[in-house]
Amino acid sequence: MNKTENIPHSPYNNKQGEGPFEKLILKGGTIIDGTGGPPEGPVDIIIENNRIKDLIIDGNAEYEKNTQIIDVSGKYIMPGFVDTHAHIGGINQGVPAEYVHKLWLAHGVTTIREPGSFNGADWTLYEKEKSEKNEIVAPRIYAYTFEKEFDSSEILAPEKAKDFVEWAKNKGFDGFKIINRWNPETVKNVIAEANKRDLGTMAHLSQTTVSRINTLKAAEMGLGSMEHWYGLPESLFTNQVIQNYPFEYNYANEYNRFSQSGKIWEQAAAPFSDHWNRVMNELIELDFTITPTFTIYEATRDIGRAQNLEYHKNYTLPSLWDYYTPNPENHGSFFFDWTTQNEIDWKNNYRLWMAFINEFKNRGGRVTTGSDSGFIYNTYGFEYIRELELLQEAGFHPLEVIRSATMLGAELLSKENNQPMEFGLIETNMLADLVVVDENPIHNFKTLYGNGTMQLNKQTNTLDQVGGINYTIKDGIVYDAKELLKDVEKMVYNEKNI
Repeated sequence: MNKTENIPHSPYNNKQGEGPFEKLILKGGTIIDGTGGPPEGPVDIIIENNRIKDLIIDGNAEYEKNTQIIDVSGKYIMPGFVDTHAHIGGINQGVPAEYVHKLWLAHGVTTIREPGSFNGADWTLYEKEKSEKNEIVAPRIYAYTFEKEFDSSEILAPEKAKDFVEWAKNKGFDGFKIINRWNPETVKNVIAEANKRDLGTMAHLSQTTVSRINTLKAAEMGLGSMEHWYGLPESLFTNQVIQNYPFEYNYANEYNRFSQSGKIWEQAAAPFSDHWNRVMNELIELDFTITPTFTIYEATRDIGRAQNLEYHKNYTLPSLWDYYTPNPENHGSFFFDWTTQNEIDWKNNYRLWMAFINEFKNRGGRVTTGSDSGFIYNTYGFEYIRELELLQEAGFHPLEVIRSATMLGAELLSKENNQPMEFGLIETNMLADLVVVDENPIHNFKTLYGNGTMQLNKQTNTLDQVGGINYTIKDGIVYDAKELLKDVEKMVYNEKNI
């Protein structure tokens, strides 16, 4: 039996949500359009089938009797969020696809870029196809593949690059993830072939790769985007070529790997130095994209916070929690003796890393929003919202954060696949991918968490739990986000009580 058969697909024809409607009006809301422009309202959003037909300022749209109307007065509407680094679970985590998809939709994520679900190529493509047809409750899926799904060899040979790209194109993949021990010639060949065939390329340039290919070298080869931070500080080295590894370092020992990674940015050129500026400007000139995924490594700077997040109780599956628990067999479960000094190192790491990302954005670089959830105490959906908070911590204005989460993510996928941009903005002719919320997200991103946040009720002088997303609309289908969260809560309860 193929081990991927143990991971269930999303329930076929699981009909939740209403629509798409022949005509739908979201009446009287305040829009945050995704461009970075300020909120505006009241606005009526006219949707026909699954596209935005018109925007009527001041909320005076005329409508026919058969029009479906949702009164969103006093609410805020944003484009659907794009998660540009989103794994649909994995065999080791033991999480069903339905659980993952519903957590994403419940947090406003309507499109994901899947960099490898670890469940097999055909498994991922099944989910992608069913989502395209809206036969499952799931975000839109851009499926990327990696060499192990094509060739079981430890390292893909350069001469196989063309066959690899041809195989992926024929299978229906949208791009490639480059990770671990790739031969530089193979990387160059895969990127070149992918670019010819309008397929995207993303890279996690691990420590087994960066001594030969750092971020700048990969960008010069034509790489579309880098994930996390790997390869970026190495591009900024001036007094060395290789990270300053201690003599006992072993990459296979994840405590070694991540404790030492917390010291890498301090080895790079200082912010705003000549070399730092040169690398940044060249990446921007190459129209390069960075997906920092700040949230996935946040536990390294405060493990106690990550382990005690309020949402874990009701929304993290026991099988996923077991995967998070320190265990040398599980990726990202390396907190065996995580010290105060380790956390201090990582706090300093974040300061320098965030400074680069913020300035990259300021100079016109494209920064997208990815979560990489399913590892290191990061649960799907919730940690996408945390990424928004961390971008704000890095120096982004909340409107710049929303632009990264919507328009820029959509722009990246459009560019990579040489297709018209059809979502990511509240604009006429765009697909009706939208998020409707009660609270002003620019004031407080915490109100986007499914379990909400505390707020003082000034009338009663008591604390209320407010927030959560009201509706997530994907392809014109209106999902009640709170009902999706209830489904997830039942899954967690049932697994705990088997």
